[in-house]
Amino acid sequence: MNLRETRSGAVTVLTLSGRLDGLSAPTLEAHTTRLVAEDAKRLVFDCSELNYISSAGLRVFLATAKQMQSLGGRCGFAALSPATRQIFQLSCLFELLEVHDTLADACA
Repeated sequence: MNLRETRSGAVTVLTLSGRLDGLSAPTLEAHTTRLVAEDAKRLVFDCSELNYISSAGLRVFLATAKQMQSLGGRCGFAALSPATRQIFQLSCLFELLEVHDTLADACA
């Protein structure tokens, strides 16, 4: 997995590409933990280039969203690739997470 962090106003955008699996999930978790500790209020995962996600990756997404919500922040997911969209559907994550069709919608 490749991870790129950018800022769009008050929103921190994490662009993920490649595979989010058991090997790369700890890297993402460490990164999101640092952002939460730095008091990030809005976090968006750009999943347009993410072509695989395992249960370990889903766990990081859910844990981050829960942490952000408990601290009064927001966590969104944008531009899901077809493979990621299918995993979100199968896991019923559309009901639990804030998912947007585009990055612009997620950052608004």
